[in-house]
Amino acid sequence: MSDASLVALRCRTSDRTPGGVRGTDALAPRLARLLGVEPRLVGSPGQPRPASFEDDLRDSRGCLLEAGGQVDDALSDGRFPVLLASDCSICMTTLPTVVRHVPAARVLWLDAHGDFNTPESTVGGFLDGMAMATAVGRCWTALAATVPGFVPVAEQNVVLVGGRDLDPAEARLLAGSAVTHIGAREVSARLDSALEALAGRVDQLYVHVDLDVLDASEGQANAYAGGPGLSARELLDAIATAGRRCRIGAGAITAYDPRYDGDGRICATAIEVALALAGPVNQPVPA
Repeated sequence: MSDASLVALRCRTSDRTPGGVRGTDALAPRLARLLGVEPRLVGSPGQPRPASFEDDLRDSRGCLLEAGGQVDDALSDGRFPVLLASDCSICMTTLPTVVRHVPAARVLWLDAHGDFNTPESTVGGFLDGMAMATAVGRCWTALAATVPGFVPVAEQNVVLVGGRDLDPAEARLLAGSAVTHIGAREVSARLDSALEALAGRVDQLYVHVDLDVLDASEGQANAYAGGPGLSARELLDAIATAGRRCRIGAGAITAYDPRYDGDGRICATAIEVALALAGPVNQPVPA
């Protein structure tokens, strides 16, 4: 599939465990082979550590901007960006880049977490937990201002699916926002109508998949995963539903840690998700 561009973010953004970049490194060559492209590798792995969000943002700013630049190149060349990253911080620059190219783009965010914290609401001080809040313009406006042509995503154009692990203040922020929040057990009843509403005012859809959205019965994607989530079938069906309602213009897969995936089921699901986002590829999914 020569019209795809695979962007793998390898540098540390806010990683606190070493598994995230290993997940990116495990997925990138397999997907590159299936998509028929050379992966575009951004940065080098850094030392995982707990750090303040201020330090993480300062240290990862250049790498995040480079990821946004790679998406800009792909879209300018008419290619579909498939993004891999250890955590969700990548969207702080890549999502605004998509919106700059397609102002009517909307967002389907599949994640066990809301990523809607701000520096004022966060409990753990995790930069990753502020990813969506940054993209909609609620925080880190100085970073946003360095993204060429930055325009925040309107909250009413975001559908969050599967968010179940929310800080108390984050939950209040989400409840008071215009983001549509659909729980894992509500997907079959609510997702199609939510996407239908978006489709009435949408040009393209950006789909973000944090693999911890998966139910614990599907395996464990990372250290933060667990509890009731989507089955692999429900996740793939959600992407298929999105594709029927809107044209998917870019996709991201984050937070795969192979240390927790002893039987490889999460890896296989991640590959299926990537291929579903990018379109059909006439090759079998590797075991």
